[in-house]
Amino acid sequence: MDVPDDAVLFDMDGVLVDSETYWHRFEDEWVFAEAIESGDPAHEEITGTPYYEIYDYLTETYGTAVSKDEFTAKYEERAESLYGEQVELTEGVQALFEAIRADGRKLAIVSSARRSWIDIVRERFDLDPLDLVLSAEEIDRPGKPEPYIYEHAAAELGLDPAECVVVEDSVNGIESAVRAGAFTVGFRSTHNAELDLSRADVVVDGGMAELRDLLLG
Repeated sequence: MDVPDDAVLFDMDGVLVDSETYWHRFEDEWVFAEAIESGDPAHEEITGTPYYEIYDYLTETYGTAVSKDEFTAKYEERAESLYGEQVELTEGVQALFEAIRADGRKLAIVSSARRSWIDIVRERFDLDPLDLVLSAEEIDRPGKPEPYIYEHAAAELGLDPAECVVVEDSVNGIESAVRAGAFTVGFRSTHNAELDLSRADVVVDGGMAELRDLLLG
């Protein structure tokens, strides 16, 4: 298997930190319980999508019972303690980042999370230096599952998407990377154990150690 060796682009939620478990709880307790009018959404419908676009999707698909301002404010309020206090770094991330840097590859975080949320994680877990940090809010195009964020990230790095490896855990994130033309790794963990990640070029279910073997041999 030919794995590109120019750059590795990491999604944040569910890959670098275990935040999806907490976001799913928030969705069950408030988003799906109080913010929609009817229906029973599945987590994978919205996971990986920018939170401000989640509102539009839920409005169109299920109807919403709160305003967009209230919806986004709830997400922003929840994010502060979630990233600042609750999430844990996935085991092996820092060692893998060091190995990627030592190999001369470019290293990036590309996320649907707000830039301020990414910065909390970067600073809390000492993830710098990075060649690029890109939030969906920083591009004037639709977020994941559309391909634009990964197309934009590759261009910022001076690369074609096909020269980049993308590590993603969500159906929407994988779809975004695949549609951009990147070599896409589906990263399986407890929160997405039952999801179909087969759109990815390869699925890793052995954590950062297996991912390191794939990337660096």
